Amino acid sequence: MKNEIRVARAEITSIDSQGFWLRCHREELYLPFAMYPWFEDATVAQLCRVECFGDTCLYWPGLDLELSVESIRLSMSAPQRNPPNLS
Repeated sequence: MKNEIRVARAEITSIDSQGFWLRCHREELYLPFAMYPWFEDATVAQLCRVECFGDTCLYWPGLDLELSVESIRLSMSAPQRNPPNLS
């Protein structure tokens, strides 16, 4: 029996001046540029060329950048350092 790693195409669903949303395996993740500065100067084509390896890893070949899905989940659940003024 061989160990196989599933490679799937991820999809960028939205990009704005603050960051971008990415969908992989039916999960949507937000990557703010403030926390992931490597993406801030990337082209749209570089951002959109992303692959999911299994359920644990995302890879951007044009940027030679690999991130774990878990690290992105943790950053999404962490409180913001400068919460917005709601008054």
